[in-house]
Amino acid sequence: MRRWQGEDIWFGADYNPEQWPEHTWVEDVELMRRAGVNLVSVGIFSWALLEPVPGRFEFGWLDRVLDLLHAGGISVDLATATASPPPWLAQRHPETLPRRADGAILWPGGRQAYCPSSPVFRERSLALVEAVATRYAAHPAVVMWHISNELGCHNVHCYCDVSAEAFRRWLRERYGDLDGLNDAWGTAFWSQRYGDWAEVNPPRLAPTFANPTQQLDFLRFSSDEQRAQLRAEREALGRLVRQPITTNFMIGTGIKYLDYHSWAADVDLVANDHYLTAADPDSHLGLALAADHTRGVAGGEPWLLMEHSTSAVNWQPRNVAKTPGQLRRNSLAHVARGADGVLFFQWRASRAGAEKFHSALVPHAGPETKVYREVCRLGADLKALAEVRGSRVDAEVAILFDFEAWWGAELDSHPSADVEYADRLRALHHSLWRAGVTADVVHPSADLSGYRLVLAPTLYLVRDADAEALRAFVEAGGTALVTYFSGIVDEHDHIRLGGYPGAFRDLLGVRTEEFFPLRAGERVNLDDGSIADMWTEWLHADDAEVLASYADGPLPGVPALTRRTVGAGAAFYVGTRLDTAATDRLVARLVAESGVRPAVEAPAGVEVVRRRDGGRSWLFAINHTDDEARLDLTGTELLTGERCAGELVVPAGEVAVVREDPTAEPA
Repeated sequence: MRRWQGEDIWFGADYNPEQWPEHTWVEDVELMRRAGVNLVSVGIFSWALLEPVPGRFEFGWLDRVLDLLHAGGISVDLATATASPPPWLAQRHPETLPRRADGAILWPGGRQAYCPSSPVFRERSLALVEAVATRYAAHPAVVMWHISNELGCHNVHCYCDVSAEAFRRWLRERYGDLDGLNDAWGTAFWSQRYGDWAEVNPPRLAPTFANPTQQLDFLRFSSDEQRAQLRAEREALGRLVRQPITTNFMIGTGIKYLDYHSWAADVDLVANDHYLTAADPDSHLGLALAADHTRGVAGGEPWLLMEHSTSAVNWQPRNVAKTPGQLRRNSLAHVARGADGVLFFQWRASRAGAEKFHSALVPHAGPETKVYREVCRLGADLKALAEVRGSRVDAEVAILFDFEAWWGAELDSHPSADVEYADRLRALHHSLWRAGVTADVVHPSADLSGYRLVLAPTLYLVRDADAEALRAFVEAGGTALVTYFSGIVDEHDHIRLGGYPGAFRDLLGVRTEEFFPLRAGERVNLDDGSIADMWTEWLHADDAEVLASYADGPLPGVPALTRRTVGAGAAFYVGTRLDTAATDRLVARLVAESGVRPAVEAPAGVEVVRRRDGGRSWLFAINHTDDEARLDLTGTELLTGERCAGELVVPAGEVAVVREDPTAEPA
């Protein structure tokens, strides 16, 4: 792994000088220095300027930009510039344009107007990568390389003939022959058996529900095609450059169809883009989940926040501005959860284009603004936190997450359209957040031995080896929770027969004979006082203790929550969708039984996370409330330099980071 951290925590933004007159660039560098910016991403959407006609490269403007930044002491994350092809590519090669499932062509005028399987796009993009890397491999400003940008954000699925042929090649590699394909796809159903590879297509618009395994495999293929572009660009760069190489993932921003757990092996550092959901008044909880998932993808290592916003974005229905102090809280929450760099989109707000109303470090109103003043304060904060970089986040809980399980759980023709894969993930993670407990969000194949508690929410699709790993974790003394609609199918989306929850039936000591999903708005009561909705099931506790049963609804008296002792550990099952209060009670029981400890006892609404490096530890306390908070801590508060001897006071809306005295660490 190539070293990517600087002397300080990275701080900066996407910088698009090509959008501005050259005389603005000097002012940009001066304002960057004033704010404490030390890293900018350059050239992300500059293909049309770097290669205005095929094969003719014009680097003069970029030479001047990089030289100016280097003279100002600002490092560069240099993009390969392949994120969106120039108009000339589509004009000369219309076959490179992507098609939707209904056959409609997606034309230039936005971005990413290319088929990810196109050999023409691949050839032209790699020629650009080679030209850019050859010119700037040794430039002293360049400390990092940025492949493309948000791969697959707008063109993850293409149904054109080029993609169809690539899909067939992918299927041949996966299954070997048509017999293997027909078996995996269950083509005996609805007379779908294939006798020639030419008959196989992507799941284009059909008269009714398409074959579910065909759909699932096409989603796998589509993620792999985007990953193939990442790997091809990385290989081209790897022959020419020595700096670390990354690309920006989009974990926690609603991007569903890219399997980032598999992509992590192809970058030297995991980088992520994250934007708040403005409609959610508790959007800081979603931020925490995204950061914990990014850290899980990074294998627990520090990661880079490549993009977030200083204030409003431009692409949500109602783009709500951030309130005073929110920029700082959001940014330092990412650092608390493992980010060793905080970057934004973008440096200077654009005058034109689709993102002209997206916030920036320098807004349209200029530097004499709330936003720029908060940016300068954040720059000073991050410099004060330099010693934290390289440390890891403490987490005794793992939440299992699998993109393929997400895809499978939300295919059509299922028992209830209300089952949303991420729903229980969010509910359980938010409950842990409220309890002051940090969780890693990891793939089911991850090593679970370092955790005390593992949660498996809605893990609809699961492989035998991963189910066995959870069983071994429990037998060795761990505590696990499995929720409804988990363990239902294998990797081919074939039902695991014998009763639900299939892969976890023996571990949990339960057997469900039939699902009883509820009507919209229908609720049920449990005999322990809990309230639930959306989902119930006819559950038999064959070898498990019943903790709660339905008091009413379609299944009165039927178990809803169970526990089974397994080896030295315990496995819980919840067969319904508990409300927030009941989820909090269940999580409190799981935390207590497993021996998990909160980072520190904190008032409601105060986010607490600990990072650790050897014998040193740092406690982050982020006060999301309107009231002052007091925590039992001893150490040095890094943002002010003040000592706290037994008590830390965090004002309303503020952040504190304490380097804890060794004797103050929990036993």
